[in-house]
Amino acid sequence: MQKINVVVLAAGKGTRMFSSLPKVLHKLAGRSLLQHVLDTAGQLTNTTTQIVIGHGAELVRQSVGSQKVNFVVQEQQLGTAHAVHQALPALDQQALALVLYGDVPLVLTSTLEKLINAADNNSMAVLTCKVADPTGLGRIVRNSNGDISAIVEHKDATAAQKAINEINTGMMAIPVERLLQWLPRIKTNNAQGEYYLTDIVELALADGCRVHTSVCDDEQEVAGINNRLQLAELERHYQQREAKKLLLAGVTLRDPSRFDLRGKLTAGQDVEIDINVILTGEVSLGSNVSIGANCELRNCQVGSGTVIAANSVIEDAVIGKHCSIGPFARIRPGTEMADESKVGNFVEIKKSKIGRHSKVNHLSYIGDSELGIDVNIGAGTITCNYDGVNKFKTILGDNVFIGSNTALVAPVTVASGATVGAGSVITKDVAEKQLAIARGRQSNFDGWVRPQKLPKKP
Repeated sequence: MQKINVVVLAAGKGTRMFSSLPKVLHKLAGRSLLQHVLDTAGQLTNTTTQIVIGHGAELVRQSVGSQKVNFVVQEQQLGTAHAVHQALPALDQQALALVLYGDVPLVLTSTLEKLINAADNNSMAVLTCKVADPTGLGRIVRNSNGDISAIVEHKDATAAQKAINEINTGMMAIPVERLLQWLPRIKTNNAQGEYYLTDIVELALADGCRVHTSVCDDEQEVAGINNRLQLAELERHYQQREAKKLLLAGVTLRDPSRFDLRGKLTAGQDVEIDINVILTGEVSLGSNVSIGANCELRNCQVGSGTVIAANSVIEDAVIGKHCSIGPFARIRPGTEMADESKVGNFVEIKKSKIGRHSKVNHLSYIGDSELGIDVNIGAGTITCNYDGVNKFKTILGDNVFIGSNTALVAPVTVASGATVGAGSVITKDVAEKQLAIARGRQSNFDGWVRPQKLPKKP
């Protein structure tokens, strides 16, 4: 099997982004542009990856984290050939170099596989694409036989060459052994005064090496990003591509143009997703899950038959089957909802377990708590779990009933079958089947006169 040395060029500043962040670290669908490229290249077999970095090098290193890649620093950005040249010492001379770009995020693995298959030890391959508007892009010049004869950058092209709509994407598959021969021979006699990697085509042909092309049909797939307008355009293209996949897999999207996937979604049958839903990270939805408008789900599992009403947020949580959430509910990290439990409108749950059939219907905060089976939480109930330094737990047994407007001051346990009267502040444990009431005595005063406003001066 041919060994592939992936070389990702990621040294540019991205001046037209008008940002202190390196261009390749700007995000599309929740991942950096560079990470999209690395994820795609990571699906190829028998590869090693070199990332050529320069501007914001340390930030780029940090973004990659513990992924298995090597870094090569390009101290001066003198062109694409110069960038690849920096990586040469780290490449295997028996391998095929696959040159990719950190600001071209949407290329597919299947497209790269076709490009790789078009090259071998005695030939190189260039990925091309026919586009509606080739302005600013390198043109593919072919001879009378239809074979590639040169790649000409837009600034160096004649009027006739500028009329060509087949462009160079920049992505190439080149034998490393040949790179060693050609890169030192590249000159800077061009409008930019840079070392162009595209000049390799002319050198290859001069040395009798075949130059093949692999054509990509989708110009958005190979589009590079130079400004925020292009970033926004590719974001929409990506989202439409992912929405199409989900629709064809049986997921109902009420409006595919108002759907955002910023991670990975796995879904069962008959899932329905309303408008403006954002799914981030790893999200798993069982069958017959319904998600209302304007919801955000991040790194969560949702069991079959669960209904999530509009304007709810769920993050790093596990939701059981046939649950009901929202509207306007917030489920924070560490929450587990058992089957058939309910969290209603304007309720916040944090790092808590909600037992089967238990209900927190409205206007409540439950944090660092464990609720048993069939617990009922009245409106306005809060768990006072934080003393300013430490967090404490509240434990409610099975069949506990908490009246409205109750404050449960943790650490505290209310045992199974107990009832807490509305308006109570519970600071001590409540035993099984006890009634706990903790509120001030009511006093009524006859003849009390309500304060009156003074008449306004004329």
